[in-house]
Order: sequence, then structure tokens, then C-alpha cells
Amino acid sequence: MEKLKSILIKHNFSLKKAFGQNFLTDTELLDQIVEKAGVSSNDTVLEIGCGAGALTSALAKRAKRVVGYEIDTRLKPVLNDVLCDYNNVEIVFNDIMKVSLDEIEKKLGGEYILVANLPYYITTPIIMRFIENAQNIKGMVIMVQEEVAYRLASKNSSSDYGAITVGINLRGSAEVVLKVGREKFTPIPNVDSAIVKITIEKDKFKGVDFNNVRNVVRCAFSSRRKMLVNNLMNTYKFSRAKAEEILTKANLDLTVRGENLSAQDFVLLSEVIYKG
Repeated sequence: MEKLKSILIKHNFSLKKAFGQNFLTDTELLDQIVEKAGVSSNDTVLEIGCGAGALTSALAKRAKRVVGYEIDTRLKPVLNDVLCDYNNVEIVFNDIMKVSLDEIEKKLGGEYILVANLPYYITTPIIMRFIENAQNIKGMVIMVQEEVAYRLASKNSSSDYGAITVGINLRGSAEVVLKVGREKFTPIPNVDSAIVKITIEKDKFKGVDFNNVRNVVRCAFSSRRKMLVNNLMNTYKFSRAKAEEILTKANLDLTVRGENLSAQDFVLLSEVIYKG
């Protein structure tokens, strides 16, 4: 931690609240994150939000190649200093949400693991962008606020279960692999964090029209506390009789809510709705 502080002071760097900057400095924890990600000497890693380069360094020690995207150009001299001993790291100073996914994956050149310490405001957009559209991603290991972590890895019929959980489960699965206390960061944030590992299963629900499924998921959670039959009526303008017929064909209870459905249930329901 002292080394990081001295480098930040050396380059007169001040943290920017707008970027959600809380830097992780615990060496042992950084190594645990890399281990949980399963990074080996054959892997290419995409890191989002390099910060002061502590996690980037830990990844570079194990990975074949690390490509990092960092939005804050003020960190250039800091990262140059921290990463000067590694020749397998490339830092792109850009907002990754403004770079096309094709361009990102072309730069990575093949399969990759995504590793990130994500601020709350960008967690869902980043996850869903890569879950829904990435072609070569093998998995993700992301650090998020603890309550968000349990939402990502929740099971259906739980209070944390939502549209983003279903989105993940359509392409793989998620689990909370490590809790991270707030004291591990500088400056210390107001909440604890946790690390979520998302495993991608490329052939899961192969052949399914995911656009249709996503439409049904949005419908199901449009009014979370309403029964699904009512949401179907509101979204698709079905009569009650038609909505109930669809639920029956999908082997679902007429009083079911969106939060009760598994990813498999949503796939079947979308097929009934769109294929009849």
C-alpha cells in the first residue's frame, strides 16, 4: 500500500469520485483474484478499469497477455511507472463502452478472460454487453459491491433474483467466490465488496432466439410484484384467456411471477409466445 501511495504522490494524482476510484492494494488478495479467475500462462486477459495497476501487475505475472482499458488518462504516468517491468501488457486509454466490441475482440485476438473491479454505476451495462454480445469470452471475474454480487449469483424465487441474473444464466452461471472487506481499498469505501465468477457455457440453449427471450424477461420484470399473467397482458396485449393459455402450454402456474422462473423456463415461455 505504501508503494502505491508513494507513486500516486510522486505523480500528483488525486482520486476522481466520478470514476468510482477505490484502489485495491492488498497483494495477497490480488493474487487470490487472479487464482479465482483461473489465469494461466496461456491466457489473454481483458481488464476493465486498471486504476493504479495493482491488479494489472498481478495478472501480468500469470497471463500470456493483458489488455487493459482505463478511462482516466491522468493515470498514464502512474501505470507506466507501475507496469514498467512487464512487456506483456497493453493499456488502452478509452471508455470501453464507447469502443465497439468487434474492435475490442479483434485486439484480443482470440479467447480471453475478463477481469474487472467495477464501480456500481457501470456494473450492469458492462456485464450485459459482454454476456449478450461477446463472441470469444471464456468467463468473467468481477469485483462489485457485495449486495450486487449476491444479486448476480442469486437463485430464482429469491428476493435478489432479477433480469440480470437471468441474463447471466442464459449464457452460463455465476457464483460468489470471495468476500472483500472495505478496508482492503484506498480510500476506504462505504460498503464491502465481493468477487463474482461468471462461467460461460457456449452451447447453453444453443439455437435459441435470445432477442425473444430477452423481450420476455423484460416483460416478466416490468412490474416485479405483479403476476406474470398480468405482465403478459400489459406487454403483449393478450387477453387474460390467451395469457393463461400460454402459461399452461409452458407448464407454468397461473399465479407465477417472473422471479419464480429459471432461465430454462424463460426459454420455453419465449418459444410458446413467439412460435405458438
